[in-house]
Amino acid sequence: MNTPKTFTLLLIGLAFCSQTIHAQDTSKNKQPNNAPIFAAIEQEPAFPGSVKAFNKFILHNLKYPKVANVLGLTGKVYVSFIIEKDGSVTNVKPTSCTGAGCESEAARVISMSPQWNPGTQDGRAVRVFYTVPIEFYFEDDWGKTRMRKLKNSEFGFLFYINNKIFSLDEAQQIIGKSFDPGQIASVEPCSDPQYAVPDKNETYLVVMKNH
Repeated sequence: MNTPKTFTLLLIGLAFCSQTIHAQDTSKNKQPNNAPIFAAIEQEPAFPGSVKAFNKFILHNLKYPKVANVLGLTGKVYVSFIIEKDGSVTNVKPTSCTGAGCESEAARVISMSPQWNPGTQDGRAVRVFYTVPIEFYFEDDWGKTRMRKLKNSEFGFLFYINNKIFSLDEAQQIIGKSFDPGQIASVEPCSDPQYAVPDKNETYLVVMKNH
């Protein structure tokens, strides 16, 4: 069975957004929704225990989504969020699309974050906008994804190739019995009844990069 021993993530720093924005506060302790959100401040917010502790927190709580696992899908998800004046994390939103549940999983874990030490400007706590990239990848070389594995999984799969939708069997005639998961552009849930795959829990549309 070709399953990963482990997966990991990559946090390329904690990057500030390059602009000041305003957004509605969704924390339990409400802040004024017109309070400015800073992009550059004197004292940056800090996760308790440093960036290393933040990485450890994410890795401990992050789960590789089942569909992404079956497909061998890897990729980077950018997640934006606001660190409020009280250090709570709000407005968590994925800002890039890999699909197969990676965005929702990354956002779920960021939303679980404990309170940070808030950022300060002129000696006062302020709201700060952050973006972090989280990269899902397998520690071992995944190799190619076999169509047989997709057929035997609990999920149904359709393929979008060169602007047309194909069943898994039809796609196999085009791309072969296995394919490089790096050729996947995105994976989207397919709720249209006409494309439902019998005896499968859910159906997903695998969008392939055009050749």
